[in-house]
Amino acid sequence: HMLTNIRLQCQQLTNSRFETPKELVTWMGAIQAQNYPMVKWAIGIRLKSGSLSVVEEALQKGEIIRTHVMRPTWHIVAAEDLRWMLKLCKQRNIAAFKSWCSQINIGEKEYQKCKQDIEKILEGKNLTKEELEKTLVQMNHSGNPIFLKYCLNRSESEGIICSGVDKKQKPTYALLEERIPPVKEVDKEEALAKLATYYFKSHSPASLEDFTWWSGLLISEAKQAIETIKSELHVEKYGSFELHVHESCSNAPSTQPQLHLLPSYDEYLISYKERGTVIDPVHHPKAFSNNGIFYPVILYNGRIVGNWKKIAQRSQIKIETTFFERQPKIEKALLEDAIERYREFYNTRE
Repeated sequence: HMLTNIRLQCQQLTNSRFETPKELVTWMGAIQAQNYPMVKWAIGIRLKSGSLSVVEEALQKGEIIRTHVMRPTWHIVAAEDLRWMLKLCKQRNIAAFKSWCSQINIGEKEYQKCKQDIEKILEGKNLTKEELEKTLVQMNHSGNPIFLKYCLNRSESEGIICSGVDKKQKPTYALLEERIPPVKEVDKEEALAKLATYYFKSHSPASLEDFTWWSGLLISEAKQAIETIKSELHVEKYGSFELHVHESCSNAPSTQPQLHLLPSYDEYLISYKERGTVIDPVHHPKAFSNNGIFYPVILYNGRIVGNWKKIAQRSQIKIETTFFERQPKIEKALLEDAIERYREFYNTRE
């Protein structure tokens, strides 16, 4: 209980401290973002009172950016943090993209040419993936989807491109230099310390393995990062685990029972290597698949107890819930409140 209490507070799922998406994303360090509509809710559920329009405005303004960052997957990060994070992860990310695309041989020359053309095409523009790829093919680049994916992902990792302004709810690419004002450089040691601080402030209690998994760092780098901020971390025992807890974390027990409708790929679940503490391993397949697909889940008092899904209805949002075990004794009002909160997020148009 103690572990989930601290996590709920660090993750801003209880007693949220933040009003704006930018403050929240900075606090979390990075928020996994494969599913674009869902990640907007992942931010909204962690704000004092979040609405879709507020989250979309922060994305439009480029205060928060969606791009391939760590482990290399989609994340949303604060604009000011993006450059140093990319620099820290760049070599490993490129190696990962190369191995994913190894079934076709991509020459360095081909990539560099494509990267230059991407820069030309996007100058002063925001284009959807389809628009950008179509233009690249017109400029005689290979239309092989694996080649195009490699070039776009690697250009993101090299800090050439990042998310632009949405077109009709669709994400776009823009040039990072046009999107994000310059910031001062951060050296590697400082970057490691910063990343560890972000992670343990927002994700405690957590282990070295959890941090290594989340960040995609080498174990040696993750150890160095933790070592750098050791004075701010306590080691505590939870059952058979020894976990790091950041000194800023509060373990004030929550008096009220709490229920949340968590989005798919939520940080509460995905950002730890060890997940048995918050979900009974028997139910893992209902929360995430072997090949890394994560589903929307119901969080009750810090534990994952079921799934939910939105049923499309024109007039209003209808939510269908299923519980892993016979429905736990959850007050109906609690579930109603969680559903109402979700509806409010989508319906409040400023």
